[in-house]
Parts: sequence; structure tokens; C-alpha cells
Amino acid sequence: MTQSWLFWAILSAAFAALTAIFAKIGVAGVNSDLATLIRTLIIVVVLAAIVAATGQWQPPSTISGKTWLFLGLSGMATGASWLAYFRALKLGDAARVAPIDKLSIVLVAVFGVIFLGEKLHLVNWLGVALIASGALLLALF
Repeated sequence: MTQSWLFWAILSAAFAALTAIFAKIGVAGVNSDLATLIRTLIIVVVLAAIVAATGQWQPPSTISGKTWLFLGLSGMATGASWLAYFRALKLGDAARVAPIDKLSIVLVAVFGVIFLGEKLHLVNWLGVALIASGALLLALF
């Protein structure tokens, strides 16, 4: 079961849901940017412990320039996303902010087709449209 992408994707969704709830409560008493920093520091410490405990450390010099570039860009996009997400949670209801945040699913599908050459069938596009419609219904009405 732990070798299945679906298992890990469902676990990711569950933790993402908890993230929204915990963050909404936590951001109530602090500036949203500081809340993002605190969250990020905790992530760094936990991940460093996991990498050390499992022996997954790799010398930085063995990582290709392309990998560094795209992981760096991904990190910057993640940081920007978190800053915007925490600001949105500070200003709005978690039940309305999270669905809009999950429009990232729609954008991943579109960007995957445009930039990665991935192919989606008509039924997949229907799913993308339903996700977009559902997110907008949850957030706006």
C-alpha cells in the first residue's frame, strides 16, 4: 500500500486539509507572514531530521544544475503560495479560501498539458471543469 501513488496522494490531501484548519487557528494571533515563517522553520527542522534519520543525505555537489534550478524555482513558488495562502486565511474563512487554493489542481492540469506535453482525455477535462466549478461554488456562494 505504501508503494502506491494513490495512498500518498490521499495522505497528502488529508494533511493539506489539516493544514488549512490548523493554520486558520494559528494565524489568528499573528501576522500572516510571520506565521508562514514559523511554519517554514518547523518544516525545515522536521525534514532535516527525516533526511538524517533515513540516511537520504546527498552531497550538494552531486546534484545537477538543472535540478538545483527547478527545485529553487519550486521553492520560490511554494513560498509565494504559502504567503498568499496564509494572508487569505487571515482575511477569509478556511472553508472558502481552501477551495480557491485547490484551483491549483486545474492549473496543474492546464500547465501539464502546455509545458510538459501531458495528454488529457475528454473525461479528464470534464473532471478538471467539475473541480473548477465545485471550487467556485464553495468559495463564492
